[in-house]
Amino acid sequence: MSVVVNDAHVHFFSPSFFAGLGADRERITALGWEFPTSVDELSARWIEELDRHGVGKAGLIASLPGDADAVAIAVAHNPDRFVGFFMLDPTRKDAIDYAKRALDEGLRTICLFPAMHGYHFHDPKVADVFELAASRRGGTVEQIAVFAHCGLLSVGIRKKLGLPSPFDMRFGNPLDLHGLALKYPTVPIIVPHFGAGMLREALMLADCCSNVYFDTSSSNSWIRHTPGLTLEQVFKSALDVIGPDRLIFGTDSSFFPRGWNSDVHRQQQSALDAIGVSADVQRRIFAGNFERVFCS
Repeated sequence: MSVVVNDAHVHFFSPSFFAGLGADRERITALGWEFPTSVDELSARWIEELDRHGVGKAGLIASLPGDADAVAIAVAHNPDRFVGFFMLDPTRKDAIDYAKRALDEGLRTICLFPAMHGYHFHDPKVADVFELAASRRGGTVEQIAVFAHCGLLSVGIRKKLGLPSPFDMRFGNPLDLHGLALKYPTVPIIVPHFGAGMLREALMLADCCSNVYFDTSSSNSWIRHTPGLTLEQVFKSALDVIGPDRLIFGTDSSFFPRGWNSDVHRQQQSALDAIGVSADVQRRIFAGNFERVFCS
């Protein structure tokens, strides 16, 4: 069965992203990865890759605080193919000003990683982020979403480069989003990887709040921490609790030459086929829900 695909989770590893990690061309190519010479070159590389795999649109993520400009350029040059996401550390004094600039440049989704930056979702600084997202809703302004990473956090490139990853899983409980989801019902909240090990809590949150979505991306290797759990069961639980219209497909693709991670798509389509999900519902998960949230 052929299903049109949009991908809500693609990391844009720009030259400035690598610079922010302290990694030069030599270190990156030593890993067997490509080092882009410019944002435009990387954008073109991704367009070619999406075309090769039949992917219509992609959510590009600026994967370090401060790298929003790179994604903004890519989006500005390819608005029909890319939707811009950017990482924000709300504990920084300039966080809201930085977020306003990124949104003014056309980016659409604010990405929060509390385990990485050491704060709870119920911190007042996070409420300021939601207030900003809600204030951009209405009139000619497209809605702004908040991407909220919960549960287990592992950043592969940091491991590859031997960089420390002092992430604290005490932060990032989906239940800490409940008050914000209720207070800001017009702000779509996207929880990636089905909660990344906190599936039960993520389901409870999404069951109570209709503005909470799950991004299905990555290998979802967190499943191994629950003996006997399978990807098929994860999808069935999500569909049973929140239905098909709040599941948004993603791969968590990032570097070249691997490019777009088609294995993730195949695995997820196989899981949905195995539990008897119809072609219509699969079209919504793999493409339609992305269009409705980001392109309507």
